Amino acid sequence: MLLKNGFLVNPRTNTSHITDIRITDGQISELGSCLSPLENEQIIELDGLTVAPGLIDTHIHFRDPGLTYKEDLHTGALAAAKGGVTSVICMANTKPTVDSVETLKDILTRGAEEKIRIYQTAAVSQGLKGEIMNDFDALKAAGACGFTDDGIPLLDADFCSKAMEKAAQLNMPISLHEEDKSFITNNGINAGEVSKKLGIKGSPSIAEEVMVARDCMLALHTKAPVVIQHISSGNSVALVRLAKKLGADIHAEATPHHFTLTEEAVLTYGTLAKMNPPLRTEKDRLAIIEGLKDGTIDLIATDHAPHSEEEKNKPLTEAPSGITGLETSLGLGITNLVKTGHLTLMELLEKMTWNPAALYHLPSGSIEKGAPADLVIFDPDEKWTADTFLSKSSNTPFKGAELYGKIHYTICRGEVVYKG
Repeated sequence: MLLKNGFLVNPRTNTSHITDIRITDGQISELGSCLSPLENEQIIELDGLTVAPGLIDTHIHFRDPGLTYKEDLHTGALAAAKGGVTSVICMANTKPTVDSVETLKDILTRGAEEKIRIYQTAAVSQGLKGEIMNDFDALKAAGACGFTDDGIPLLDADFCSKAMEKAAQLNMPISLHEEDKSFITNNGINAGEVSKKLGIKGSPSIAEEVMVARDCMLALHTKAPVVIQHISSGNSVALVRLAKKLGADIHAEATPHHFTLTEEAVLTYGTLAKMNPPLRTEKDRLAIIEGLKDGTIDLIATDHAPHSEEEKNKPLTEAPSGITGLETSLGLGITNLVKTGHLTLMELLEKMTWNPAALYHLPSGSIEKGAPADLVIFDPDEKWTADTFLSKSSNTPFKGAELYGKIHYTICRGEVVYKG
């Protein structure tokens, strides 16, 4: 395959220019201007469309095994490809939990049949109970790319510290869901002005902040590569910023919904704006954007969390938390961060491609000779409407939103896996 006249944006090398890209046997074999087509070579004329490394989403839920009426590996892969995502990292809170080599290998074996790259984390603790640590060595050997009890916090500080120490020995990321449940009455909705209007006590930001403060210091002392998942509080951003300055190997994820929406969205979208951690205040949203700008937050991940329409139609305090995100993440980033002047396109893509690849030791994330041919091709100035979805679920407040950044092609392993 030969891609002609694409505008290359490569965050790893911080370069951007018009180029041709030749793909051979799933890899990038040549870059240059005016490359001549080879015999029987497929040619795609890009006419200046932006070509970037395929997006890497470090935090997604494909609900497989156990809850496949919401999503499965195949529909999740289709949704990812439509969103320009060529690599996903699945969370371990499936049914059964990914706390055994057998379950891990089953997911990875079936995932290998899909047209995008599906990576899998393993649970930190057996049964996500936060009591007995899983066999990290065996799980890493079987293909786990990191460890997390996402969805459930590690409340025991000593247990969390020991897990970090083991992750540090293996040089594997350990990702943490930060909430002290003793502060929370109703999850998924911020404890603030909107919750008062609704007569709901909600989840205050202190529930996140006290855990982030603890784990920033544990990260500093254990030297583990620690990820603060789906950060939602401005104070949490400040804590991560301090920990980085002190020398901790700490990273933070921001979701598109947390840098786009505030708690007010619950009044408009109801349960479609219910997520954990919840949408918070405008001050928090702006602090997250500032964290993205100064590098405190180095990952953009969706926390893609599909639920059925029936589940989301339940009353606000009963419906599950979470929204889908794979198909809208690039558009929301361009619309709300790039077009508003907060980030350059290069900076946005760095947090969606090279940074996650480097943290998780993945082969993708850059466009250069010999690299995997995992690419997203899009027009950052072209508008599109988020009105159709390939995911089994469409529980998102962004349904019907008009966004910038129409995706024209997603290529993974040298194959066109989505054409828009």
